[in-house]
Amino acid sequence: MNTEIILVTGATGTVGSEVVRALTNRGATVRAGVHSIIKGDRLKHINPEVQLVEIDFERPETLTPAFTGVDRVFLLTPFTLNQVELARQLIDAAKAAGVKQVVRLSALGADAEPGIQLGRWHREIERYLELSGLSYVILRPGSFMQNFATYQAEGIQQHGAIHMPLGEGRISYIDVQDIAAVAAAILTDDPARHHGQAYALTGPQALSGHEVAQAIGQAVGREVRYIDLPEEAARQAMQGAPQWMTDAMIELNAVGKAGYSATVTSDVEQLAGRPARTIAEFARDNRQAFVPA
Repeated sequence: MNTEIILVTGATGTVGSEVVRALTNRGATVRAGVHSIIKGDRLKHINPEVQLVEIDFERPETLTPAFTGVDRVFLLTPFTLNQVELARQLIDAAKAAGVKQVVRLSALGADAEPGIQLGRWHREIERYLELSGLSYVILRPGSFMQNFATYQAEGIQQHGAIHMPLGEGRISYIDVQDIAAVAAAILTDDPARHHGQAYALTGPQALSGHEVAQAIGQAVGREVRYIDLPEEAARQAMQGAPQWMTDAMIELNAVGKAGYSATVTSDVEQLAGRPARTIAEFARDNRQAFVPA
């Protein structure tokens, strides 16, 4: 087993848990940063050797022990209004601990000017990391395929439909497993090979809502339709979410609808050493999420 310690922040989330899995599959020593040790215990099912450590942003004193002895960091911050401030805390803690490399999860299009609000938040964090003096790598993935299993599953199960305000816009959706494979490859490689690089991570093709629905329908053996939502209906569907979050997601969807999220790159294949996963592969592997109960 590699003696370097790799800290994964946000380790219980969709991306973080897959990064933990990918790293342990490579024999890495993983320290999982979690908000709750009790909830983080499920990571032990991935690998019982995973070290659990509390990271509580309301208690900054938890950062020092979390980063002590750490060699590399996969830096993921929660989707909150103060995410820039939280990322700065983590970067400062990494620097104070003498971390050798930080791999930051950002977002596709974060380097666009002037960009959307989500991109501007990510770019502000990127700049802070770039100026920190740490060896760093930026990962900019497109929208996650897993969001269909998380946010669209109920509509698919009950109504056989995906409801999104994307018109005929095409999106280069990426499977989170590919993000994790790239992160693990970089975090177990020579840091000098990737220092200062920003990689745009996408799936193998840009897909319309109709094509996503067709792939999921084929996996579950029933018709699944894509229904384009008007913006106001999309806002109504997000009732209960904070206004800043609703505004940010509406803006993100508008970018996709306008065709600005269709970029396809070969970075996943080059870095992970295998082709990026297709929407059909994702749908087959996650079919249980879409089958009516």
